[in-house]
Amino acid sequence: MQPIQEFYPQLNTPSRVIVTMHQKPDGDAMGSALGLYHFLKELGHAVTVISPTNWANFLDWMPGIEQVVDFEKNREKAKKLISETEILFCLDFNILHRTKNMESFLAEANCCKVLIDHHQQPQESEFTYGISDTSKSSTCEMVYDLIINSGYANLLNSEIAECLYTGVMTDTGSFRFPSTTASVHTMVAKLKETGLNHTKVHDHIYDNFLENRLRFIGYALLNRMEVLYEYNAALMYITRPDLNRFDIKTGDTEGLVNYLLSIQGIKFGALVIDRDEERKWSFRSKGNFDVNEFARKHFEGGGHKNAAGGRSSDSLESTIKKFKEVIKEYQNQLQ
Repeated sequence: MQPIQEFYPQLNTPSRVIVTMHQKPDGDAMGSALGLYHFLKELGHAVTVISPTNWANFLDWMPGIEQVVDFEKNREKAKKLISETEILFCLDFNILHRTKNMESFLAEANCCKVLIDHHQQPQESEFTYGISDTSKSSTCEMVYDLIINSGYANLLNSEIAECLYTGVMTDTGSFRFPSTTASVHTMVAKLKETGLNHTKVHDHIYDNFLENRLRFIGYALLNRMEVLYEYNAALMYITRPDLNRFDIKTGDTEGLVNYLLSIQGIKFGALVIDRDEERKWSFRSKGNFDVNEFARKHFEGGGHKNAAGGRSSDSLESTIKKFKEVIKEYQNQLQ
C-alpha cells in the first residue's frame, strides 16, 4: 500500500468512483463517505456511494444520502457499478470482510483501491494507496485532512461540513473522548466558517428517536444489566425477544454500551446483542484497558484501544458465560 499522498495527483483527473464503508454504517462511516462524495463531485468525478447494508434512520437527513445505493437491496446495480469503477475508496474499515456480502466483489475489482481508516492492523495488501492512522479521532477527520493536504481547502462547503462534522462528533462522543485533539477543534472551527449549523446536526443525531427506543433503554438498564464490581466492569445483554418487543431497528442500540461506563468506578463496559445470525459484542473502556486486544483475542473482533466490537456464533447464554470466564484473566488490569 503506497502512501495516500502519492494518490493526490489522480484527484485532478475525473474518473468513475465508488465510495464504500463498513456494514451497518454509523455516523463516521456515512459522514466520511458522503463528505468525500460531495468533495469528489466538486472535482468533476462521477461518484456513487454504496453501503454494504442499510443504515440507521437518524442518518437519513444527511445531504446526498438519498443517492446512496444499499448493496443488499440493489445487489445487481451495485455489482455492476463496482465492476466498472476506476477508483474505489474504502472508508472506516481496515479489512474487507467488514463489508459483509460485498467482500468478494471488492476483492475482485480491477481498479485503484484507496484506504482511509483509523483502525488497527489494516489489510494493506488489498489497497493500492492508503492511510491508516490510529491517532485520528475519526475517518471524517482523515477525509478533511485529504481535502486540506491535497490543496483543495477552497472546495469545503456546508454540505461537506455537515457530513464531516457528523462523524467527528459521533466518534469523539461529542468531543469527550481522548481522541479529541487540538487538530479536531481546528477542523471544527474551519467547518464552522462554511456556515455549518452544528446544533442542527446534534438534533438530527441525538434527538430524533421514537418513544419505543427510550422505553427499551429503560427496560435494558433495569432488567439486562449486570455490574461486576470485582472487575470494575459492567455487562448488558439484549435478547431477540427484547428486540421484537420494542420493535428495535438499525441504529436504536447505538450508544447503549456507553451507559455502562457512566457508573462510578466502572472501567470496562460490554454489550452483547442476540442477532439472528450471530451474537454481536460492543466493548468500551476507560484508561489503559485495551478492548481492541480483548476483542481480537476472545471474540473475533477488534477496533480501537477504548472502543471495539466482536462477534460469536455461540448461543447468547454461552457467549455470556465465556465473557464471565475470560474476564477473570484481566482482574488485576481492571483493578
